[in-house]
Amino acid sequence: MSEANHSTVTEFILTGFPGLHAEYQGLASAVLFLVYFLTVTGNVTIFYLFATNCSLHKPMYYIILNLSACDILFSTTTLPKIISKYWFQSGTISFTGCFVQMFFVHYLGTVNSYILFLMALDRYLAICYSLRYPLVLKNSTILILSITAWVIASAPPLMLVIRAYPLPYCASNIINHCYCDHIGITVLACTDRGPYGLPAFALAMVMLLGPLSFIMFSYGSIFKAVIKITNLAGRIKSLSTCSTQLIVISLYYLPRCFIYLASNVGIKFSPDVRIVIIMLYSLFPPMINPLIYCLRAKDMRESLLKQLNKCHHSKSTSFSNT
Repeated sequence: MSEANHSTVTEFILTGFPGLHAEYQGLASAVLFLVYFLTVTGNVTIFYLFATNCSLHKPMYYIILNLSACDILFSTTTLPKIISKYWFQSGTISFTGCFVQMFFVHYLGTVNSYILFLMALDRYLAICYSLRYPLVLKNSTILILSITAWVIASAPPLMLVIRAYPLPYCASNIINHCYCDHIGITVLACTDRGPYGLPAFALAMVMLLGPLSFIMFSYGSIFKAVIKITNLAGRIKSLSTCSTQLIVISLYYLPRCFIYLASNVGIKFSPDVRIVIIMLYSLFPPMINPLIYCLRAKDMRESLLKQLNKCHHSKSTSFSNT
C-alpha cells in the first residue's frame, strides 16, 4: 500500500444529509443523539437483564445478546461522527480512519446477518424438531456458533478494505453519506470502479441473500409445521414463540431488499432520500429491537418487570425510612 497512491487525499469529508438546511442541523443532530442514546440504553438493559436473571440463560437469549452487542457497536461506529459534524462542524475523517469505519460498517452488517440466521435456526429446531432441540442446540453450541459468526464475518469486509485502500484517490474527497462505506469511498478513486464494485456487490449479495434463503426456508417449514397442529392454543403458542424474531428479521431484511430491488428495476431516489432510507434501516432496528424483545419475549418481559418492581420497592423503602 504505497503512500504515494493516495498522497493527494489525506482526509475525507462526510456530507451527512446533503440537502439539510443549516437551521435544521441542530434538530437533526439532536434526533441522531437521541437515537444513539436510546440504542445504547436499550441494548445495555438487555445485557443487564441477562446478567441478573438466570432464567434468560437459554440459547434464544444468547442469540439476542449477540445481536444487542452488534447493534451497540454499529451505532457507536457510525453515529458519533455524524453527530459531531452537526454539533461541532467537524465533518472530516482521516484517510485511514475512513477505511477503519468502512471495515466495521460492513463487518457488523455481516455479523448481524449471521446472527439473524442463528435466530431462524433456533426457532426452526425448536418448533420442527422440538424433542431434539434441547440436545442439539445447547448453550455451548450457541456459544461456538456465535464465535464462529463473529470470526468468519471479518473476512469479506477485510477483503474489501485491502482492495480499496491502495487505489489512487486524487479527485474529490467528499463522501455523500453519513459514514464511510465501500461505494461511498471507491467512487472517488481515479480508476475504473468496475473491477472493484462488481465483486463487492456480489459479495454483499452472498452475505445478505445466503442467510436470508435459510431464514425463508426455516419460517416456511415452521408455518407448515404449525398448520398441522390441531390444537388452536398450541398453534398460537408456537407462532408466538417465533414472532419476536420474525419482526426483528423483517426490520433488517425488508428495507435492504427493497433498496436493492428498486435499484435493479430502475427506481431512482434523490441522494437525500436514499441516505435517509439507508439511515432509517441501519439505525432504527438497533433502537427498536430491545423494545420488541421486552414486549414480545415472555421471559425477558417478566425479568424487566421484576427489576422495575424491585427498583420501585427499594425506592419506597428508602422513602419510608426517611
